[in-house]
Amino acid sequence: MNSVHSAPGTDSHPVVVTRVSETQWHAVEDDLTVGRGVASRRPDGRLFVSIDAWHGAVFDRIADAMPADLPTPLYTVVDEADHDSRSAWERAGFAIARREWGYLVPTDPHITGLGSVRPPSGMTIVPAGEAEEGPLRALDRLIRDEVEATVGWRTMPAEVLPRAAGTTVLDPSKYAVARHVDQYVGLIRVAPLTRQPRIGLIAVRTDRHRRGIARALLAHALGSLHHCGTTSAWAEVTESNAAATALFESIGARRTASTLELVSR
Repeated sequence: MNSVHSAPGTDSHPVVVTRVSETQWHAVEDDLTVGRGVASRRPDGRLFVSIDAWHGAVFDRIADAMPADLPTPLYTVVDEADHDSRSAWERAGFAIARREWGYLVPTDPHITGLGSVRPPSGMTIVPAGEAEEGPLRALDRLIRDEVEATVGWRTMPAEVLPRAAGTTVLDPSKYAVARHVDQYVGLIRVAPLTRQPRIGLIAVRTDRHRRGIARALLAHALGSLHHCGTTSAWAEVTESNAAATALFESIGARRTASTLELVSR
């Protein structure tokens, strides 16, 4: 935990990078802290790293030191528009693992075309805050198991993190659900953030796909936001998720940002 890495500095003083804890590294030059590195392990077991440094040379020193102290693979996340950060991580041997699109989603039904959308026959939408907690948690666990058995949670947007064993649905009040008779078959989570609500997850049981349930859930959630005076929401979609990309772009959502997940093996 006290590993030390020394290298020539940005000027005439050497930069010394020291691992100060299990998850933190400090770069010191002439008795001043000029950069920091942090490692964090996500619930799915992957190890993510981040570096905060004013100078590219200091970034490179920390980026050289951290992998020497950590097991691979290592992951990090950068804004694709931040070319300097991306280049710095690529110098350190990181490469693109996946891309996540950021969408600005209108709520006005005249723009989205969702004003006339209704749940499929025999289904109803239970508004956020009104779902029964037990069945909601059971649906969440089922959907997570289905995703893990196919594409895996690591392909989900960064905001949709896997949970520790046995932990699901941190705040039931954020979820609206689709109900068929006495079963919950789909859900949507909207985080009511002050500046812009975030659509964190839309998911439907595998055996109920292609019935318009996701579209009905989205129509309900966006309609509720519009009724409250909110003009837009935010959503992230993994580039490889063609169905979700098509759904959001069909309602006029605009792709305004992209995030890259990089990996060093």
